[in-house]
Amino acid sequence: MTPTLRVCALYPDLMNIYADRGNLLMLERRCAWRGLGFELTAAGLGAGVDPAAHDLFYLGGGQDRDQRLCALDLVETKRDALHAAAADGKLVLGVCGGYQLLGHGYALADETIPGLGLVDVETIRSQGPRLIGNVAIEVELDDGTRGVLAGFENHAGRTVLGDGAQPLGRVLKGHGNTGTSGVEGVRRGGVIGTYLHGPLLPKNAWFADWLIRRALGAAELAALDDTLENAAHAEARRAAGA
Repeated sequence: MTPTLRVCALYPDLMNIYADRGNLLMLERRCAWRGLGFELTAAGLGAGVDPAAHDLFYLGGGQDRDQRLCALDLVETKRDALHAAAADGKLVLGVCGGYQLLGHGYALADETIPGLGLVDVETIRSQGPRLIGNVAIEVELDDGTRGVLAGFENHAGRTVLGDGAQPLGRVLKGHGNTGTSGVEGVRRGGVIGTYLHGPLLPKNAWFADWLIRRALGAAELAALDDTLENAAHAEARRAAGA
């Protein structure tokens, strides 16, 4: 039986302002090139989620209005299922606004948008300048895999990790979570949040493959000719100055 990567895209019509579909397409293509199956399910507003039916749950970035709308729906219709999925070792990847919604909440001037509480982080909208630019971070994942992720960040929120929270990586160039912490993103088991987009996975093929391998429980994947992918990664690192 052909192994199949089952991906659930959360609110792909609303949380998709930073080329997030490129991340899903990258996963699909790298599975197809290896003869692996790929199954994509969209879960929008009001739709329930089966934690056992998917291997990876993906939440991209959105405008404040859409992020607020999705946050309320996440809490009402999907929070328990996503907590169950995370507890079962499934992958949950949040990018930019999706990263902010993985935490406890996002405090704006006059309200706090609720989060899923999957990771111990809080985000606060800063009155200071937006954190914008190319960024590169040094990453060590939960199985010991190490590498550099390069991308682009554009966020007004400052995300602060709780005392026991693990960052996704150490900032080599760029701003990261707050502009001063020296770290970027968060990880807890298979739950990963990051501000890197533009999109993330086409610039970091090694990380896309790690997600596929981790989600399928595979020891290794068939090698691909990554000449173009490696060039894209090198260019993203050069743009960040790393």
